[in-house]
Amino acid sequence: MILVALIGILFLGGVLAWLSERLDSKLPRVIALAALVLDLLLMLTLLGGDSADGSWIVALNVQWLPRFGISFHLAADGLSVLLLLLTAFLGIIAVGSAWIEITERSGFFYFNLLWTLAGVLGVFTALDLFLFFFFWEVMLIPMYFIIAIWGHENKNYAAMKFFLFTQVTGMLMLVAILTLAYFHYIQFGFFSFDYFDLLRVTTSSAVEMWIMLGFFVAFTTKLPIVPFHSWLPDAHSQAPTAGSVILAGVLLKTGAYGLIRFAVPLFPVASLNFAPIAMALAALSILYCAKVAFAQTDLKRLIAYTSVSHMGFVLLGVYAWNEIALQGAVMTMLAHGLSAAALFMLAGSLQHRIHTRDMRDMGGFWAKVPRMSAVALFFSIAALGMPGLGNFIGEFLALLGAFQSNLPMTVLATFGLIFASVYSLWVIQKIFHGEYSNSKFNDSHLSDLSRRELAYFGAMILGLVWMGMYPQSFLDLTATALQGLLAGTQELVSTVVQN
Repeated sequence: MILVALIGILFLGGVLAWLSERLDSKLPRVIALAALVLDLLLMLTLLGGDSADGSWIVALNVQWLPRFGISFHLAADGLSVLLLLLTAFLGIIAVGSAWIEITERSGFFYFNLLWTLAGVLGVFTALDLFLFFFFWEVMLIPMYFIIAIWGHENKNYAAMKFFLFTQVTGMLMLVAILTLAYFHYIQFGFFSFDYFDLLRVTTSSAVEMWIMLGFFVAFTTKLPIVPFHSWLPDAHSQAPTAGSVILAGVLLKTGAYGLIRFAVPLFPVASLNFAPIAMALAALSILYCAKVAFAQTDLKRLIAYTSVSHMGFVLLGVYAWNEIALQGAVMTMLAHGLSAAALFMLAGSLQHRIHTRDMRDMGGFWAKVPRMSAVALFFSIAALGMPGLGNFIGEFLALLGAFQSNLPMTVLATFGLIFASVYSLWVIQKIFHGEYSNSKFNDSHLSDLSRRELAYFGAMILGLVWMGMYPQSFLDLTATALQGLLAGTQELVSTVVQN
């Protein structure tokens, strides 16, 4: 029941935050923070519960719509638990970033924020595919409102683009789920949307490929990967800071999780045949978006393109489909969640202070805001993959595992590390060094980070250092889950290779 409690607390907390605005406009943020802290504490009780035989740490399976084979099936293994912890942690960070930024309709804002996170928790734990799709939709609609209501100058366009991209591809996934359930009915005589039942479905190679592509397009649009990425820079540049934190740190990871948990295990043969194309798209995404990042003058758009570039390493690791590459993909997901969220918080902090995201209006900030400058330098170095930090561990393992699967694409993807170093240091030079000019903003608004902001950034710094210096604590937690996924596909993949 703990998984139901985790999701229910956020749903209930969102409703209470909305209603509490009538009493005090500051009360919703307190309720939201309390709900997320409570969730985080409950999640910590799940650590260390994974057994050696590969069983789930916690699971719940009750009938929901038995006539259609739909059940309320939730479960969590080591992979799920790490992503749950990331969600709750970054949820707290998001509330902190909105603490003084969101002043209008704050109750409705925190309602949408908590319901988005509740949907994400459902996505990370649902093992009934109908339930999975339900939570997939739950997390999208509140995020649309966050961008459309509290966003910036082009918020309506960005929100609609986000909604159309994710909704249309989500419908493709729904068609794929229904098709898979229909084939289960043909082969076994009853409908089922349960993950373990659908693993037993067999189809012709052509049909399997088309169904798999329905999942692949939906998940890589959310990841995102070229050519399904164009919604992300608009959404990030227009979203409020908390929205960008949740988008970059949490929502993108649902796409990667979907690939690891569903797209490859459900369709191992089609995934094996499609892997060279997927890895080529990963390399293209890494290089293309790194190049496009150089052309940006909007700070948040630049960070958005670098996010797409870094998530290419996740796709590369997933379709290499060996334990080292998958461990790298998971570590990259976690590290990118922290570093990208921190960079968007910094960009949001600057915009909140000087009311511009245009880097051409910035320069020489180091002497004015030394604490912000030092924090920005740390997270820029983390994003470029400095050894000793979590991003390096993730990308190194992803490349090492991919090297065993597809050498040409791995070599191409490696050039992304060089580009990351260049654009990361270029941003630091452009904003914090050089000649100081305040001709486009009020100098008095450029204040340094407060103690509250330093506390949030300090927590993310600690997380990245811990991941970089002691990665085995994360690798051990996910090892059993990933080995189980690999074992489930190994037999069919081996048969295809022999043939």
